Amino acid sequence: MPLVSMTDMLNKALEGKYAVGQYNINNLEWTQAILGAAEEEKSPVILGVSEGAARHIGGFYTVVKMVEGLIHDMKITVPVAIHLDHGSSFDKCKEAIDAGFTSVMIDGSHHSIDENIEMTKKVVEYAHAKGVSVEAEVGTVGGQEDDVIGGIMYADLNECIRIVKETGIDTLAPALGSVHGPYHGEPNLGFKEMEEVRDAVQVPLVLHGGTGIPKHDIDKAISLGTSKINVNTENQIAFARVVREVLAAKPDAYDPRTFIVPGRDAIKETVKGKIREFGSNNKA
Repeated sequence: MPLVSMTDMLNKALEGKYAVGQYNINNLEWTQAILGAAEEEKSPVILGVSEGAARHIGGFYTVVKMVEGLIHDMKITVPVAIHLDHGSSFDKCKEAIDAGFTSVMIDGSHHSIDENIEMTKKVVEYAHAKGVSVEAEVGTVGGQEDDVIGGIMYADLNECIRIVKETGIDTLAPALGSVHGPYHGEPNLGFKEMEEVRDAVQVPLVLHGGTGIPKHDIDKAISLGTSKINVNTENQIAFARVVREVLAAKPDAYDPRTFIVPGRDAIKETVKGKIREFGSNNKA
């Protein structure tokens, strides 16, 4: 199964009232776990790659070749997109696209809306010429993820309308109260604003910071046009918990597979749970 962009899978999700998960990868085992979960659940899947994770793995080209190799060796048949998460500039998005990424996010949300639109339009022109999907963000998602730090700033409806109309992006991430990393207290999502944005822009919406959001809020967000939900922290917590348990039980263990394999299995089970929660199982 060749790598695909997000466009088709997210449009189908919007129409079918479910969401496709973006699960960030950090290494080989992370990728094995997520691809394995998606294949077992027959779900389309988006592999999110932050700029920091790409540096850790070795670079954008290495990421693509690793994923392509696993798709071949694991006999993956479901649609898979490799997506640059929070691309910081046109040059980084271009570098990822040229390496074989099938989707990119250009995050101009920390700039003025005019600058955000200008850089997004440039990315869209380059990406669409190569069949690559583009996500943009308006407002600021709170918390910290890799190189991205921000306080919550709600998306402005008129800015959402402008960026979709003026750039031709495939999907929009309007910041509406979610955060990267663990929530401190109950998440407080702006569902009224989400509905307004959905009705105004008519493209699939993205929810960043999907870890720790209650199922009833996930269901409501999906009913209001959210077609992509990003998950990273939940997998990191599951992996770290199991690795600590294994090393506590086997303090003399030194073969990395002794603790990495159980950690990988924990990620796989976590992703399978999220796939079912988002309703993308059996949608491949």
